[in-house]
Amino acid sequence: MLISQVKSGVLEAGCDEAGRGCLAGPVYAAAVILPFNYTNKWLDDSKKISEKVRSKLRLEIESVAVSWAVGICSPREIEKINILHASILAMHKALDLLKIEPGHIAVDGNKFKPYKAIKHQTVVKGDGKYLNIAAASILAKTHRDECMQALHKEFPVYDWNKNKGYPTKAHRDAIREYGSTDHHRKTFRLLPEQLVLFKK
Repeated sequence: MLISQVKSGVLEAGCDEAGRGCLAGPVYAAAVILPFNYTNKWLDDSKKISEKVRSKLRLEIESVAVSWAVGICSPREIEKINILHASILAMHKALDLLKIEPGHIAVDGNKFKPYKAIKHQTVVKGDGKYLNIAAASILAKTHRDECMQALHKEFPVYDWNKNKGYPTKAHRDAIREYGSTDHHRKTFRLLPEQLVLFKK
């Protein structure tokens, strides 16, 4: 069973991102403030949960959360400031959108930049340890997957409905055959050989 939050007794926002390792699409981040003493035996790291259960948990989280929000950084922003900074910026954007300012921030991973004057703590693999970070991982993942499903309808050859922009063989084969799109991150290593001229 996951612990509710890192620092007890304060309104704490859990933060996590989705899509850092993708070749295409935006990076998403979520910030979630759960009620004190909230419990949910199904809530865990989004990568450990099936798509069906993630969808149910998303509805639950969005319904019961004291406040929640999602922040997005586009492929162009990622190219401009790099994926680490874009992931942190997306978290800051999510925090900006919360209806209630948290008293503490718990962040999955080991990198973060101070947000306002609010104290924060990074937690490696925090999405498998704390409910509020796990909740953020669920929202970031499901909202991003929804985005990639929509983009798939416009660009079906890349199989984004299945790979969500990650560097699968099918995705890279499609890049090799059809070139890249405006949704691809051009500063990423799209193909191992890096000798292909890409269409804009």
